[in-house]
Amino acid sequence: MGYALRDRSRYTYADYRAWPEDVRYELVDGTAFMMAPAPSVDHQTLAFEVGRQLGNALEGHPCRVLLAPVDVLLPRADEADDAVATVVQPDLLLVCDPQKVTPRGIRGAPDWVLEVISPASASHDQIVKLAAYERAGVREYWLAHPADRVLTIYRLEGTSYGRPQIVELAGETPVGVLEGVAIRWEPIVARLLAP
Repeated sequence: MGYALRDRSRYTYADYRAWPEDVRYELVDGTAFMMAPAPSVDHQTLAFEVGRQLGNALEGHPCRVLLAPVDVLLPRADEADDAVATVVQPDLLLVCDPQKVTPRGIRGAPDWVLEVISPASASHDQIVKLAAYERAGVREYWLAHPADRVLTIYRLEGTSYGRPQIVELAGETPVGVLEGVAIRWEPIVARLLAP
């Protein structure tokens, strides 16, 4: 089951910014998807702990690690911000190009994105956002499944994602876009509540 649609209209970032802040949406190709209520404790724990490890590894490095919610505009060309029709809020992202960082958020593809899968977001993250990230040029896309303790990794090969790599949340997983950086799963999994 995916996120509910706001309606069948087409929207841009200008429309999105005018909506009330008490309900969160993501835009993908102009379609507004209503985001799920607050995520589970395991979801937040996994995203935060991966973010902490990345942040610690990047001390003094120009790359930025950002946790949701932060708007990521994925323009198709050089359209103005208000005309952008794809605006997402990844659970965790890494951006190394300072030109992409704006006061409102990120404009352009992050280098790396992590989405933590929950029942409400599974199809949206694995189908809709996968296609949007691939089209935008996100170099590495991780889908973490805390309940199943599984990680699916997509890496850009040219202009499309190659075959996904599926690994357990065990040992270490190298972050392909950052030489010498890996996520250690043992301390993260030890903090998760669900078996």
